[in-house]
Amino acid sequence: MNLSNYLAGQWIEGSGPGTPLVDPVTGDELARISSDGVDLKTALEFARAQGGPALRQLSYTQRADLLAKIGEMLSANRDEYFRLSLLNLGATQADASFDVDGALYTVKYYAKIGRALADGKMLKEGAAASLSKTGVFAGQHFLVPTKGAAVFINAFNFPAWGFCEKAAPALLSGVPVLVKPASPTAWVAHKMVEDVVKSAILPPGAISLVCGSARELLDHVREEDIVSFTGSADTAARIRTHSNVVHRSVRVNIEADSINSAILGPDCAPGSDLFDLLVKEVLKEITLKAGQKCTTIRRVFATRQTLKALGEAVSARLSATKVGNPRNSEVKVGPVVNKAQQSACLEGLKKLRSECSVVFGGNDHFEPVDADPQKSAFVQPTLLASNDGLASKYVHDVEVFGPVVTLVAYDSLKDLVPMVRRGSGSLVASVFSNDSSFLQEVILGLGDLHGRILAVDSSVGAQHTGHGNVVPSCLHGGPGRAGGGEELAGLRALLLYHRRFVVQGPANCIKELSGLSADTNLLYS
Repeated sequence: MNLSNYLAGQWIEGSGPGTPLVDPVTGDELARISSDGVDLKTALEFARAQGGPALRQLSYTQRADLLAKIGEMLSANRDEYFRLSLLNLGATQADASFDVDGALYTVKYYAKIGRALADGKMLKEGAAASLSKTGVFAGQHFLVPTKGAAVFINAFNFPAWGFCEKAAPALLSGVPVLVKPASPTAWVAHKMVEDVVKSAILPPGAISLVCGSARELLDHVREEDIVSFTGSADTAARIRTHSNVVHRSVRVNIEADSINSAILGPDCAPGSDLFDLLVKEVLKEITLKAGQKCTTIRRVFATRQTLKALGEAVSARLSATKVGNPRNSEVKVGPVVNKAQQSACLEGLKKLRSECSVVFGGNDHFEPVDADPQKSAFVQPTLLASNDGLASKYVHDVEVFGPVVTLVAYDSLKDLVPMVRRGSGSLVASVFSNDSSFLQEVILGLGDLHGRILAVDSSVGAQHTGHGNVVPSCLHGGPGRAGGGEELAGLRALLLYHRRFVVQGPANCIKELSGLSADTNLLYS
């Protein structure tokens, strides 16, 4: 079976043998994709000329109504997305829910809050500034939807959520989208786009799909377009330095590698509620989606006196967790996405083991449940420990994008903060402590290099949203190594798809323009 591309309002099969999509449990080929021979330039031109104007004829409220209809339609097909997630990603029910249900919730969330923008066609920012003695001449800042296309080059780990969390604010802004899902797991995104197209909810050109290589796609982007990429730092660097992207100053939003951290405060002794909460959180982060989340905990910092007990507590949980074919109801951890990713994980794990001790896992003869280790792509959940994090070469630099976590000892706040910062910019760090001064010092010490900090004390208990859970009402992104991009954060996500400009002119003209606009105060409410 070949999965077609949807470009310029048509389904088009690529030429050549294509790239196989493989079941990571059985090794069986599921389908093939190819973008060879398709006209990417014309596809972008069609999106700009047809999809964009049709969307922008509508108000924010009307576009929110379209999103609501899409959310209802996708929800009706939820079971099929779960089925494809099992086949194409080896996803457990929990894994599929994290991706698919997160995607559906995000679409519905933007449909709901988008209605607050009323019938405006652009956004007004702040109050008018008088530029004359009598006030007849003034200046007013506005944000207008860009007249280009939003190009999404997505990662393999979240084919559903990656598509929806970007498409929802773009479409709400009035910007057509072109989705390029990661090839190994393209089937779920392909099916979602196919369902959106069949529903005819969106006007022609509002959504496009490229399955396979991006080829020369970036050669055709223009100054009014937006490129949003999620993936490796190496690929992100190539996108940023692409000659056409640089020449045209194309807006680029990046979410890349992230060495995320969890920190246990000195006040959290073994057996305390926060100690147990962190153990539970680490277990969830290792096992959910087999550790293949951009927000997954990679390093856990605890005092030297607590490190051994923490390792024993997590190991006890892991030893009772079955890893294997998710078709078996007892299995809680599935495979990584394919053999190539398995090899990458094992190579990274080898580097980490060269300077860390193995607390749990790391078995070269690991046998997954109901799966052939020769054909499947499993990585045994592994817990490592570093007693000298200050001298470590790999712990703060090598991200094993799989079920691998390293415990790191610290002696004081003085050495903790520098070690965490050696991640060079992360999406998230979580801090578990009842010591308010410790929480404040950690937040002040890490805030500039993290997109999100989760602070948990006993008053929060188990009610927090979780270290690895990205919620659409809050910022997702991070500086430095994490890419420097920003996504979600409620209606703030619309800022990526708008351009800021100032009108200087007669006060009555500005007043009339303001009447056509929604106030950006809504973005921050």
